[in-house]
Amino acid sequence: MKLAITILISAALLGNFLASPAAAQTGGNAISTTTISLGTATPGGGFPLYGNAFAEVMNAADSALTIAPRNTKGSNENIPLLEKGELDLALVAGEPAYEAFAGIGRAKVALKILTAIYSNPGMFVVRADSPYKTIHDLVGQPVAFGAKGSGLPILARYVLDGLGLKQDEDFKAVYLDRAGDGPAMVEDGRVAALWGAGIGWPGFAAVASSASGARFIAPSAEEITRIRARHAFLKPLTVPAGSYPKQSEPIASLGSWSFVLTREDLPDDVAYRLAKTLHSAEAIFCRKLAQACETTAANTVAAAPKPELIHPGVMQYFREIGVVK
Repeated sequence: MKLAITILISAALLGNFLASPAAAQTGGNAISTTTISLGTATPGGGFPLYGNAFAEVMNAADSALTIAPRNTKGSNENIPLLEKGELDLALVAGEPAYEAFAGIGRAKVALKILTAIYSNPGMFVVRADSPYKTIHDLVGQPVAFGAKGSGLPILARYVLDGLGLKQDEDFKAVYLDRAGDGPAMVEDGRVAALWGAGIGWPGFAAVASSASGARFIAPSAEEITRIRARHAFLKPLTVPAGSYPKQSEPIASLGSWSFVLTREDLPDDVAYRLAKTLHSAEAIFCRKLAQACETTAANTVAAAPKPELIHPGVMQYFREIGVVK
């Protein structure tokens, strides 16, 4: 499938979309909405939470847009689906995006960035009554590293590698079929810890809200320095106090930014319209979802590994609003 967008444009919108390959498929016929597919991840994780809120805000802000979220296996499935044109947009974690753009373990992708969505400080969560206090305390223990195909295990691999640890050798690594399965496994003792990332991440919130409560384990300051010496693309990030129930102090960690990526041939005018709609509704999105407060035009420019990786249609809008020159 080359193009996944179903273009349905009113006569008043033809001037905006008729030049695009997707609109050309309609033969110039008058239609009403633009349906755009959005790949997220497995139920219970942060990507479906974000993707559903993204769709609601975008659809409400522009009646000629219909963003249609779709559960997938996560970042590692979303990237090839975008390459094949089976998705128009998809949420992709920072580490898989970094590897795809750099051609690490695969050919470089020609996908583009629509927006940076939120930062992902990585850390472990354990029961509050557990004996584990540091990352090295978890060595040899069963640890859930996230859903198969998601970006979370990749972030964990880089963090642990920076400490001289191997995910599948130094831990009894568990990979989930559904991101939402992890908190119950911590609560009932099937795993000692759950790895996750982000502010307002559902897995962390569930453990922190459980009867046993939660303790978070992040790299120490010395460990952050060691990790960044080996993997400089990981950035120091902070989980503010109060991000999770009973979390009274900020937590210093490190990680990267996740993105909404587009397929390579998403028309410039469609990307422009999406960017304009999204960033005109930044305040509404922030009120709807706390982690969406980081979804800003300025953060996208700062988080993109290279400016040329941002979609040209998005860059046109950014120039118009003065975010880039």
